[in-house]
Amino acid sequence: MIGTLILVAAGLLLAAVLLRAARGQEIAVGSLQDLEGRTQPVDLAGLRNLIDPAEEEFLRRRLSPAQFRALERQRLRATAEYVQRAAHNAAILLRLGEAVARQADPEVAAAAREMVNNALRLRINAFLALGVLYTRIVFPGARISLGRVAETYQHLTEGVLRLSRLQNPACQARIAAVI
Repeated sequence: MIGTLILVAAGLLLAAVLLRAARGQEIAVGSLQDLEGRTQPVDLAGLRNLIDPAEEEFLRRRLSPAQFRALERQRLRATAEYVQRAAHNAAILLRLGEAVARQADPEVAAAAREMVNNALRLRINAFLALGVLYTRIVFPGARISLGRVAETYQHLTEGVLRLSRLQNPACQARIAAVI
């Protein structure tokens, strides 16, 4: 009986920690203009290059095993940095989506809800990917795919740009530059 209670309590604590991690820290973002200075740039093409299995295989064939492991660790650290930035941006965009979803315009509210869903999905994928990345830094020869992070981040940025078009088309280029 006590063992069951401990397991239930540990499960609830883990669920609370995961929910907090998925939602991110409390950041006040109420409009698209609030994004400037709060997001971190993510080079999506660079991230895709780093996680491309064909690129990894090319390097594996061209380099000695020791050179490959050293370079792969550097690439994995850079990938982890991109993933952390994407997760940070997703937390901010989640807050923005929650704020904008309360608006009266149904099309804007629907776009905001979709952005919230994409932001949550990205946060979860990012935390899983970081676990994989840190495992691969220790074992650089392991072959584990990370393609979902880049794909989910692209969907999230497309959602932000759609929301920007609906709310304030004049600031769309500026919004695209900060995410």
